[in-house]
Amino acid sequence: MITHPSRHCAVELQALPSRIGQVRRIVSAQLRYWHLDPLIDRAALGVTELLTNVHRHAQPDKTCTVEIELLLDHLVVSVHDHDPRLPVAGDISDVAATATCGRGLAMVAAVSESWGVRAEGEAGKVVWFMLSAKPAVAAATPTPVRRVRAEKPAQRFVSEVELSDEHRSQHAPARSAVAG
Repeated sequence: MITHPSRHCAVELQALPSRIGQVRRIVSAQLRYWHLDPLIDRAALGVTELLTNVHRHAQPDKTCTVEIELLLDHLVVSVHDHDPRLPVAGDISDVAATATCGRGLAMVAAVSESWGVRAEGEAGKVVWFMLSAKPAVAAATPTPVRRVRAEKPAQRFVSEVELSDEHRSQHAPARSAVAG
């Protein structure tokens, strides 16, 4: 289910590996629709990491809701699941270089302006991150207007009377392509 497409989008799903890719594509398409293309890679990475955490850790079920919302000049991406246990963000330096897990929240922190967790009691929790959606700043100095000046003098129109016989065109008379 996708809600109001102008400033808010919500998708409810089971956080299964096959669905995570679909949600990533939905988020990317919504950001394209909002003309926020520069945020697509970071938003897709962040939502992938949060959904992977739901898939790996959430209990009693894997049902969750992904929401993206454009608020003024920030994009907020959040994942709500039904597990009341809060995630523990470990120190990234404690994760072995060859480990295949344990870096998700550190990556979310690295690609976002800010992130956090909001406990919702027995209803679960919301893990969110925020990306700056400020428009690109135009160049400080305006591009000067280039004025082009014609190098050739204006052409003088010559009437047919002024042409001598030797300068007259020797072309054949016009012929019609229409039969008859």
